[in-house]
Amino acid sequence: MATDAPPPEGTSPTGPVQPTTEAFVAEQSSPEFADLRRSYRSFAFPLTIAFVTWYLLYVLLCNYAGGFMATKVVGNINVALVLGLAQFATTFLIAWLYSRHAASKLDPKAEAIKSRMEADV
Repeated sequence: MATDAPPPEGTSPTGPVQPTTEAFVAEQSSPEFADLRRSYRSFAFPLTIAFVTWYLLYVLLCNYAGGFMATKVVGNINVALVLGLAQFATTFLIAWLYSRHAASKLDPKAEAIKSRMEADV
């Protein structure tokens, strides 16, 4: 049960000691942090632009190319349905690619920065 009462005096906080605001600001200007940010942006920005473009193309085709989108592929399945389902597949593919990229490139760099900052405290 949570209360508004302060913790008893003489007790230590339960979590790890946190770096100061100045340490975080200094870390933001470090080459390691810049490299981490560059690694993230070089993956995320192009894929975001590509996916938004792909999505807008789908929307525009649905609005202005009704005849093309109504073209039957197999049975009652038309181009619009295939492209719509491809949107879901693309979303899952991007999520999978990002998780691989983060695990191999971003997480080790972030862990190194975190370890260094915790050691400095």
